Amino acid sequence: ANAPHLFPPVPYLPIFSTIPNNSQLIQDVLDGKPTMAGITALLQTYMDQLHYENKWLVRQQKPADAILDSFYTLAKRHLGAFDKAYRGKSIFPIRDDGSVFLSLASFREHLLADTLQYAFDNAKNPDKLFIGAVVQNCFGKVNPDGSIDTSGKPCKTGVEVVGKDANGRDMTKVSDAPIDKNGIEDFCTNPKYKHYCDAGQIRVVWVHETESLGPAMARYHASKLWGGETYFVQTDSHLQFAKEWDQKYIDEFKSAKSYPKVVLSSYPPGFDPSNGNSVRESSGARLCFCETKVEDPNPIVRINTGRSYQGDEPRPTQTPFIAAGFFFTSAEWLIDVPFDPYLPWCFMGEEIALSMRSWTKGWDIYAPRKNLIAHQYRPGRMGLPKFWGTVNRLYGKPGMNNQLQGTVIKRIKNMVGYPDASLKRIKSANIEFVLEDVEHYGLGNTRSMKEYLEFAGMSVDVEHEALQCHHIEWCNKGELE
Repeated sequence: ANAPHLFPPVPYLPIFSTIPNNSQLIQDVLDGKPTMAGITALLQTYMDQLHYENKWLVRQQKPADAILDSFYTLAKRHLGAFDKAYRGKSIFPIRDDGSVFLSLASFREHLLADTLQYAFDNAKNPDKLFIGAVVQNCFGKVNPDGSIDTSGKPCKTGVEVVGKDANGRDMTKVSDAPIDKNGIEDFCTNPKYKHYCDAGQIRVVWVHETESLGPAMARYHASKLWGGETYFVQTDSHLQFAKEWDQKYIDEFKSAKSYPKVVLSSYPPGFDPSNGNSVRESSGARLCFCETKVEDPNPIVRINTGRSYQGDEPRPTQTPFIAAGFFFTSAEWLIDVPFDPYLPWCFMGEEIALSMRSWTKGWDIYAPRKNLIAHQYRPGRMGLPKFWGTVNRLYGKPGMNNQLQGTVIKRIKNMVGYPDASLKRIKSANIEFVLEDVEHYGLGNTRSMKEYLEFAGMSVDVEHEALQCHHIEWCNKGELE
């Protein structure tokens, strides 16, 4: 009764369920009368059209510039129109009930059900926990009529290490594989957890792996499943949680000196097998370090951790950076820093963009004093699928994802001040389309780019046309509350 926008209920299973009256619900969303059913239908319709557009592009063996044009045209028609209807305001009323929305972008994730179980089992208030999951899976072979054949091994593994050659180098291969585990189905058919799904606490957008466009786009879609909850949390989908993690993060959020315009963020530690399925709380690490790895396909600033807390600090201290794999904030942040729907195929770059956008909009970034989650870090040797492998396989070209990314990443570089992505350079390269609606997803005017670079210990390296990172001792020492 207090949340009419959550009705009619959205079916969480079976996959790709058609939402009744979807055309009218979508039109209502665009007319300023949003419901979760209408938003889910809008996102699913966009994904359906992306799927058929991709099939056409593949049949016609279209080059990268045609693929880029297709994406931006389709995204503007669906996602741009959606965002325009709610620009500068909250899609739904923000509830003041301590509820938590957890955004999960999942790519062929075998630990999604475990992550959901750990989140609910360890939450102090599981009835106030809501999930927005974007499930990007190989569900099987998609037939021309849209039906799915799950028989045999219709999927592919990641690049697996299968031995050593005569020179001692790793030998790798990609193999046929059965369909991916469906973590939502495993969770929602478990009698212990089914009532959360029936209560509308699990919201899902299903995506065939061929439409996987990288983490930045998946997180955009997941953010649109937010339904008015008090707090917004973004994490990866292979996590463990400490006891009462939800309430402890709320308390930490409120203890920050800049409350309420606070973003908590850190890189969580890796799984510790000795802890079983729970997280033993440990001192949090501050995000105080950045670098550019020239060996990356399209180099851009990466962030990393600095020193950890000692354990006796009276309150959290500020850092310059947000980690995309974990941050906790209030839902008002979504109004000020809406997710960007024009960042396909990007793996690096979203973190410096989130950091600079948030800080220049007046949000202060803090490292939580305790680690309350743990993350499964995944070296390449694990052989797990990567979205860029799917992109390259879809278009039949080994370097296609890097080629597409190399153009799109100019959008982020332009936003954060790279000389090689100035408006003049972008115009001369005839790729102005990458700046679609950029004024709505760029920096704020509460604080300037120059002030952020000084704050973060960064400078513009004109000679190498890049951003250069410097040591920031104030962050490591926790000098700024």
